[in-house]
Amino acid sequence: MRIVLLGAPGSGKGTQSRQLLERYRIAQVSTGDLLRAAVAQGTPLGQAAQAAMSAGRLVEDDIVLGMIRERLREPDTAAGFILDGFPRNLAQAVALDRLLQQIGRPLDAVVQLQVDYAELSRRIAGRRTCVDCGRVVNLTTTPSEVLEHEPCPKTGKPHRLVQRPDDTEATVAERLRVYDEQTRPLIDYYAAQGLLHSIDAEGAVADVARRLQAVLPHD
Repeated sequence: MRIVLLGAPGSGKGTQSRQLLERYRIAQVSTGDLLRAAVAQGTPLGQAAQAAMSAGRLVEDDIVLGMIRERLREPDTAAGFILDGFPRNLAQAVALDRLLQQIGRPLDAVVQLQVDYAELSRRIAGRRTCVDCGRVVNLTTTPSEVLEHEPCPKTGKPHRLVQRPDDTEATVAERLRVYDEQTRPLIDYYAAQGLLHSIDAEGAVADVARRLQAVLPHD
């Protein structure tokens, strides 16, 4: 199962990715994680990425694609993968398709998570991130026992939750504008390929997970 989840910030992509990883035993391919690991390890691609970031530039698509190519060679991706954080625009989607065709692993499905923008603003304002392990929770939807008692896997203590600077209400409108401008064209692109499925991503996490699983290909 090879999947891309599309959705505006706060639509629940991270939450639903975790559900799919557990259900299908597939790998998460996170471009953010790949960039951080490559830079930390000083690989050739990591050095190129570091040079771009140090100069205040975005990391070029060919560098990110190179990291994805390397990641897809790892054994845990054999059963499938979820692409997290990529593609973000039409040029990246075209380049990704070319790469996946070259390695004989095309996408099986692209799912758009639809949420009303007012609800997205509420969700994003309630989102918090653990400074130790990076776990993201939402004050409005996460059970209180998770917030209060679940131990951080890195420290063994309760999560230390903070609000990221880009999760404040002041930044939400700009993030949604960028999404509309850059990412929404992917909906038409994948619909033309017959890969796109759109689901209502509002409501309980378990309900959204059932809707998501219903539109995915089944063996």
